[in-house]
Amino acid sequence: MDKIFRIFNKESGSVNQAALLLGCLTLLSQILALFRDRSIAHFIGPSPQLDAYYAAFRVPDLIFVCIASLASITVLIPFISAKMSHGKVTKEAEKFLGDVFTVFFGGMVVVALILFLLMPHLVFFIAPGFTPFYQAKVVLLARIMLLSPILLGLSNLFGTITQLFHRFFVFSLSPIFYNVGIIIGAVFFYPIFGISGLVYGVILGALAHFGIQAVASHYCGFTPRFSFSINFKEIGKVALTSLPRTLGLAFNNVAEIGMTSFASFLAAGSISIFNFSFNLQSVPAAIVGVSYAVAAFPTMARSVSEGRNDHFKQHLTSASRAIVFWSIPATFLFIVLRAQIVRVVLGTGYFSWNDTRLAAACLAIFSVSVLGQGMISLVSRAYYAKGETTRPLILNFICSVLIIILAFAFMKIFENVSMFRYFIESLLKVNDIPGTEVLMLPLAYSAGTTLNFILHWIFVKIDFMPGEPYIAKTFFQSLGASFFLGLVTFLSLNALSSVFDTTRFIGIFMQSLISGTLGILAAVVVLYLLKNQELKDLMETLASKFWKAKIVAPIQEEL
Repeated sequence: MDKIFRIFNKESGSVNQAALLLGCLTLLSQILALFRDRSIAHFIGPSPQLDAYYAAFRVPDLIFVCIASLASITVLIPFISAKMSHGKVTKEAEKFLGDVFTVFFGGMVVVALILFLLMPHLVFFIAPGFTPFYQAKVVLLARIMLLSPILLGLSNLFGTITQLFHRFFVFSLSPIFYNVGIIIGAVFFYPIFGISGLVYGVILGALAHFGIQAVASHYCGFTPRFSFSINFKEIGKVALTSLPRTLGLAFNNVAEIGMTSFASFLAAGSISIFNFSFNLQSVPAAIVGVSYAVAAFPTMARSVSEGRNDHFKQHLTSASRAIVFWSIPATFLFIVLRAQIVRVVLGTGYFSWNDTRLAAACLAIFSVSVLGQGMISLVSRAYYAKGETTRPLILNFICSVLIIILAFAFMKIFENVSMFRYFIESLLKVNDIPGTEVLMLPLAYSAGTTLNFILHWIFVKIDFMPGEPYIAKTFFQSLGASFFLGLVTFLSLNALSSVFDTTRFIGIFMQSLISGTLGILAAVVVLYLLKNQELKDLMETLASKFWKAKIVAPIQEEL
């Protein structure tokens, strides 16, 4: 274990090293999340009761984002570090953490109790289209889930200590335990307790998430205790520092509540299809966008604090081009392989062929926004590094409201304009199955997210890089290579359809794996011929033993 910790504590030589290592670890976490979704698809499948489960998540998620992120890791670490002496725990540091623990725990419990009582009224905003029976089911499940944000929030608080003492390996285990808990809920609890069993799995996962951080924190010398003489002035500083980011995350969650509300009026299983496809597209978004954003932020912040503006712009440009380099090929790959991806991950048990086709169509639309999601995550942090929080806050608010408006507008157009409906259904090859109205939700999300990215891009050029090259060259090189990637992948799929038995898991898996690999090789050749700088940087990073770089732990609210 000592050797493992030494590996994780080594400094990284570049943002690429840290991002690539973080991306690999995130990939492991995302793979387990896919097993989680596969278990839910197999044992339950898109249905009214699974819709109720996903709808019940909305309020606890909003609580976690609004309250837990006020005491987020990135904000607490500087405060605690300033109160420690040569890396050792002091009474002042213990007192500060005790104050935060007391206020946070008390606030979370009070808010949870209030929402427990208000839940029968809130359900009319979350799922107004549900029947009274399933609205009551949402109330029951959401009330049980109110334990989850308390446990995850406390885990987030204790996680500050594990990061502070470089226990990154332990920190990275928490999301794995959380997903394992949900898998246990789907496999073992659901057959006994019904859909409530899946929620019990969520609580079990949250308890494991919290437990591992609490034990690690105790061994680091920090054991938070309730404080009865709280320094509210310092607590206020922590909350004010976190407020812009908290509001930005809250806007996104409000948009998700709006789309859940609209989906509750659609065919049974629509909310489930929406969430399954959203989780699938989150894999490249998390591995690429969030990894580079999290890895680049400390360097950008340090550059600003040292007054090295050129260094700041260099790292922002490098990370932006890397996100473009990875995201556009991922978008093309997911669009071409959408049906194969859904069949491999979700096509089992109660997940029918029509569910597969509908989820694949949603995945294709969601994939268009992968680049936008990654760039927003990075550029927002660039503004935070500069101490300018107003711009991203306003843009995120406007585009979150726009997503809700577009969802309503697209659904009305889809319902009343037959030409538009026929175009969308024919384009995505779902014109012969019911429930296609759900496609308007990912369309609204992708449109709003893409506009958000474009606005961020424009303002970055104005505020940080007036008249300087940014990502245009990389964008067009990556776009050109991605066209060849998509073409080769598509042709390979058709050629291999007669080689493998595509009615079985192994046949679909091998067909998609070989086709995707050939497409990626074609893109690499094109990028090599174009003398793409990001490809050259990637080769150098792979040769630099990036796995020995210091791990940059992900922000729990975003992964």
